Amino acid sequence: MAKRISTSQLKSKLRQAERKIRKDVNDYNRAVNKYNSQLKRAVDAYNRFVREYNSSVRKNKQIISREIRKLNTSSHSTYYTSVQTMQQHYLDVSSLYAEGCPVSSEQDEILNLIESEQANSIITANAIENNEYPDENTEDQEIGDKLHLVSVDLDNRWKGAVFALNPNNPDAARHFCTSAREIFTEFIEMKAPDDAVFRFNPSCARTDRGNATRKEKIRYMMRDKQMESCVIDFADEDINNILELFHVLSDGTHGAAGRYEFDKLLQVKKRVEQGINFLCTISK
Repeated sequence: MAKRISTSQLKSKLRQAERKIRKDVNDYNRAVNKYNSQLKRAVDAYNRFVREYNSSVRKNKQIISREIRKLNTSSHSTYYTSVQTMQQHYLDVSSLYAEGCPVSSEQDEILNLIESEQANSIITANAIENNEYPDENTEDQEIGDKLHLVSVDLDNRWKGAVFALNPNNPDAARHFCTSAREIFTEFIEMKAPDDAVFRFNPSCARTDRGNATRKEKIRYMMRDKQMESCVIDFADEDINNILELFHVLSDGTHGAAGRYEFDKLLQVKKRVEQGINFLCTISK
């Protein structure tokens, strides 16, 4: 036999049901409002990032155009030729990965650094060849603990190279270049040993000594990035440009490291540090 309830009991249960419905509706509305608020913050943050990124890229493009025009008036040295080769690879990358081209966040980071590397390489070339320094420069890309995570020894060498950049050190450029050159060479060998490169690509290009070429090592380091060959070409020439810079400084530096020369070395330090940061990024 069904249980009978009184009218007052029925009204009480209806009120309880209404309160529960109102609570569920309020909880749902709060959850929707919270989601919409979080979504709006995320969209605002993304749009802010895009605006800042686009502004940075436009700034770097302006720097590249301006500084390459200045550099074209200087002598055509081997170092100048390297900068020009970098510029062509940079244009190839820019053409292939034009605005609107779908890329992953990891690829986007690399493309952003390519903009900065190219701008910084031309600024440094103008400082070395024309003694000109722009009012605006590329954004700093400090390596922080990135190199330390790769190798404590390489990180200590970098600290030693920076320590050598003392205006009172008459041999600052040579000390800095020697340590920095070893960092690039050993970093690449550490991240892309020949055996690993040969297993990855048995038919890869080799040097006269039978080692994998630097470009093949860079290709191996970027094997998971799924980027086109023009990016590999740029990265290889970027390292070559830095090594050419060391050659220029080693041949052309003598006498006391005066204030003007120290300013030049600070720009070189920035160029090298950003180059190390680029290597850390493409090989992680």
